[in-house]
Amino acid sequence: MLREWLATHDPAHAALRRAVRAAIIMPGLFAFGDKALGEPVIATFAAFGSFAMLLLVDFPGPLRDRLRDQAALVLACGVLICLGTLASRSTAAAAIVMALVAFAVLFSGSVSSVLAGASTALLLAFILPVSLFAIALLWPAPVRNPVRGGAVEACRALAARLRAEVAFANGEVAAEERNLLAVRAQEAVGQLQRAFFATPYRPSGLSTDARAVVRLVDELRWLHDVILLAGSEPRPAHANQEVCALKVAAAEVLERAAGAIEHPGDSDEPLADAITKLHDALEQLERATLGRLPAALADGSSAQRAAKIVSALDPSFRSQELAFIAAQIGANARFAAAAARRGFRERLLGRQPEGLRGPLSSAGERAASFASGDSLFLRNSLRGAVALGVAVLVADIGSVEHAFWVALGAISVLRTNALSTGQSILRALAGTAIGFVIGGALVYAIGTNGDVLWAVLPIVVLMAGMAPAVIGFAAGQASFTVALLILFNLIAPAGWKIGLVRIEDVAIGGAVSLAVGLLFWPRGAGAALGRALASAYRSSAVYLAATVNYGLGCCDPTGPPSVPPRREALEAAAASRRLDDTFRGYLNERGSKSAPLAAITALVTGVTGVRLAGDAVLALWDGSSVPAGDRSAARGELAEASGRLTDWYSRFALSLVRAEEVPAALPVDEAADGRLVAAMARDLGEPDAHAAATGVRVIWTGDHLDAARRLQELLVAPAREALGAIAG
Repeated sequence: MLREWLATHDPAHAALRRAVRAAIIMPGLFAFGDKALGEPVIATFAAFGSFAMLLLVDFPGPLRDRLRDQAALVLACGVLICLGTLASRSTAAAAIVMALVAFAVLFSGSVSSVLAGASTALLLAFILPVSLFAIALLWPAPVRNPVRGGAVEACRALAARLRAEVAFANGEVAAEERNLLAVRAQEAVGQLQRAFFATPYRPSGLSTDARAVVRLVDELRWLHDVILLAGSEPRPAHANQEVCALKVAAAEVLERAAGAIEHPGDSDEPLADAITKLHDALEQLERATLGRLPAALADGSSAQRAAKIVSALDPSFRSQELAFIAAQIGANARFAAAAARRGFRERLLGRQPEGLRGPLSSAGERAASFASGDSLFLRNSLRGAVALGVAVLVADIGSVEHAFWVALGAISVLRTNALSTGQSILRALAGTAIGFVIGGALVYAIGTNGDVLWAVLPIVVLMAGMAPAVIGFAAGQASFTVALLILFNLIAPAGWKIGLVRIEDVAIGGAVSLAVGLLFWPRGAGAALGRALASAYRSSAVYLAATVNYGLGCCDPTGPPSVPPRREALEAAAASRRLDDTFRGYLNERGSKSAPLAAITALVTGVTGVRLAGDAVLALWDGSSVPAGDRSAARGELAEASGRLTDWYSRFALSLVRAEEVPAALPVDEAADGRLVAAMARDLGEPDAHAAATGVRVIWTGDHLDAARRLQELLVAPAREALGAIAG
């Protein structure tokens, strides 16, 4: 029966694994400090340090990476212990330094999920290097990375769908089989997205391969949407062989990318060859498309010619989108594999695979993106820093016994909003009281029999390690209180009275956290979500407009060289990171959500569509050379369309903050295609392939803008549904 219960509450045995290791190591270190060294203070710090290392930290990844992260944590904790010892001589210095260190530790989580996951241990633990033995040899956790595994499955599912689209177009499979593979691909991409948002922190460390893999989440989701749109038509009268060849090439890139992510030690030559074949297939498609353009312009009215041009270019535009994003996925998979293959010396020296920046520059960019007034990560870091600083100040001024528990209680119950903090305080006090009753009765029954107390200690540590994960927060507080009663009675028998001190300290720490929570952004992530969405949409739309301006500059060979919009790209990426963090905070806040989660998720994912449309336009024009010619009419047309789009997203963003009426989606401009084709008719009709290619890029730029306009139709309804919950 116990096995079935564990299978339900701890299916991967992650909590049991951590608890067993702690039950073995923590009593051993405690006994070493108390009996072998005869130093109760060292014994106490060793016990709490091993508890923090083994239970509060759970680094992901291969064993080598976990050992490296644990060793770095040991060194960091040693530095913090020295700093804390120096600051403890003065009450004012202790409070101020505690607040500064707490902010630095908490805010460093914006740089890396590894640092975020270790923040509690960094603040609370004294770690002995012997704990590394437990991590490596005592029931080591299997290699696990849900995002990496989900990316592999999504790549393969999307590749299977692409091949099914080709087979369906050629009449080789029935619609039912194609639809089944489409459903599987949708499920795989959905599972990847759920795994990505399931953790409280963005699952990307500073390691190069982790940064490359996490980029795949947005790219695979966008690729799925592109395929979904392109594959929704009934079977054509005759399959476009160039389009089919490109889809097959894209499928091979995805399959090879999955292999590179799953087995990074293998050679990446097959993936490189697949990417080359994809580019060749795209060039063949473009040549075939350009060859059909003069015939489309040969006769008929201007409207008919425009319709034929758009009809001829539409399959190639969808294929260009597909090739662009598939090549991006392949490139990131190659980066991740190349980074994983680096030897120890290359990792130590920080040598990056070609095309990727180093971890320090990446860390600086991430930290800068969260150093904004509307950043939830910054607010939570400030809130935690103030709470810990005040807790240390109160405990020192009041000469509270075991003041460490006050700080521990404060950080344990502090949440992202005041309501959740208050609820956590009640659960912590209830759990501590229950633990006091159970532990007090246990200590009373055992008395001063040290042998029995030593025998019981591993059992209560095991329960303290498992209870928070498999039962709940209150149960964790109860079991931790029992463990404390046993520990302190082994050092200096005090009976059950130590439990009263524990309740008092938890209450003081909880009161500090509640006061700070009420004073500093009490509404939490819910109130910040609207502002984060607005900032992300506004920045992404500005970035898209900037890439269009870059393309317009490339259209005029007589003007100054057009500069890629690097600043706008960084700002859009930073706003997306802040939205990602705020959405995670919203998902992890307790209580029922006042807005449907599906509506919020649709708004969050919509940002990706706008930003990646800008990436596609930038890639379309980047490095291109344009022949001479007057394209002012086409430039004016695109500039006007870009301006309307930016204005709409600005009004849309404003409505998310002010709870104003969400603007209706821009209507379809039926004559826009005709005007743009007419403006580029000379280039499109030129026998010179270079000029015709420029005309095609102009048309495709308009198509990317129209894709961002069509996205509005999918955003208006969710925004109106969620407006009351996220604005403010």
